[in-house]
Amino acid sequence: MNQRAALRWYGAGAATARTGDEMSGTALLLAGLAVTGSAATASSLLAALTVSAAVGGPVFGALLDRSARPGRLLAGALAGYASGLVIVLVTLGRVPATVSVLVALCAGLLGPALSGGWTSQLPCLVPYERLPRANALDAMTFNGASLAGPALAGVVAGVVGAPAGVVVAAALICLALPSALALPTVRTTTRKPTAGLAATLATDVAAGLCAIVRIGPLARATTTSVVSCMGQGMLVAYAPLLGAHVFGSPAYGALLLSGVAVAALTANAVLSARSRPTRPDTVVAYGPLVIAAGLLLAATGHPVPVVAAVLVVGIGEGPQLTALFAIRHREAPERLRGQIFTTGASLKITGFALGAGLAGPLATWSLPGALLTAAGVQVLATLWCVVDEASRRPRDGCATG
Repeated sequence: MNQRAALRWYGAGAATARTGDEMSGTALLLAGLAVTGSAATASSLLAALTVSAAVGGPVFGALLDRSARPGRLLAGALAGYASGLVIVLVTLGRVPATVSVLVALCAGLLGPALSGGWTSQLPCLVPYERLPRANALDAMTFNGASLAGPALAGVVAGVVGAPAGVVVAAALICLALPSALALPTVRTTTRKPTAGLAATLATDVAAGLCAIVRIGPLARATTTSVVSCMGQGMLVAYAPLLGAHVFGSPAYGALLLSGVAVAALTANAVLSARSRPTRPDTVVAYGPLVIAAGLLLAATGHPVPVVAAVLVVGIGEGPQLTALFAIRHREAPERLRGQIFTTGASLKITGFALGAGLAGPLATWSLPGALLTAAGVQVLATLWCVVDEASRRPRDGCATG
């Protein structure tokens, strides 16, 4: 298979798996509410599916780095995640809710495989000089999935029923199995044999975490993206309230989020066509300020500025994700690449969940004030990046190139 065909095959699998992943949370939330009638159970299922990623990401990344056939391991994770979704659906209403939540918790351990696990394999498919464009196209699969996944969950739930949405999400993830299995075998000597895996796995995980902390550009990009993701989680939680306040219905909140995804997808498409991409460190550092500007517009509470805010936030989010991937590809040691990508995905998911959790109390106080707080979180992300770069500069020297 030539490089262009391999990249298309990769992109199809990544887009399909990530659409199923983005669909799964919404579908599980709707199914839990429809089957049990309990909002608490439904939200617990969603929380369990996301929170366990903080543990699963580093461990799965360590296993991925040790494997000579990472595609097989990735395919196994996809199958396990899809199976977990189906088991949750089958157990809902038939066993105590705690059992279903525990199954969702176990399935969530494999969640980072659908995000960072795919992206960490991209350098195996294209030469380094083609990596920036491939990286931008890969980030676009995230933007497309975030647009299509929740919308598809809502459509399926409305037409066929909420439980069917979980089945469709699992099916989409399974459709990506051939693409995962087609990923190339790694033939470098940095891959470790699986003998003694249990004894050394903790050491490998620690090495990946230390690399994220020790390598200056990687540490800055990771921390900045996690703090920024907290603000994004707050925006997602505020979207229904913003839709109701500005346009008269919470349903418009979903349209606002779809607009953010469209703007992010468009911004990445434009950037991917450029022959000389912007320095990724600059995009990661100042992308949160663009998002903050959008949040300030949203805080006005008037229709035209809110629509403009959607476009501005998307323009900030899309390139920021592409730039983050570029920094990880550039800075991650090859033997730790899988860990760094999956751990980074886990940390971002955790930051998103934390931001969404903080959003509730703030929204009851004041929606404009809550949006201003979310903008402040984005400014904090940029300030951290700038200050950290200044403080590390004597130690980093020219090692950031």
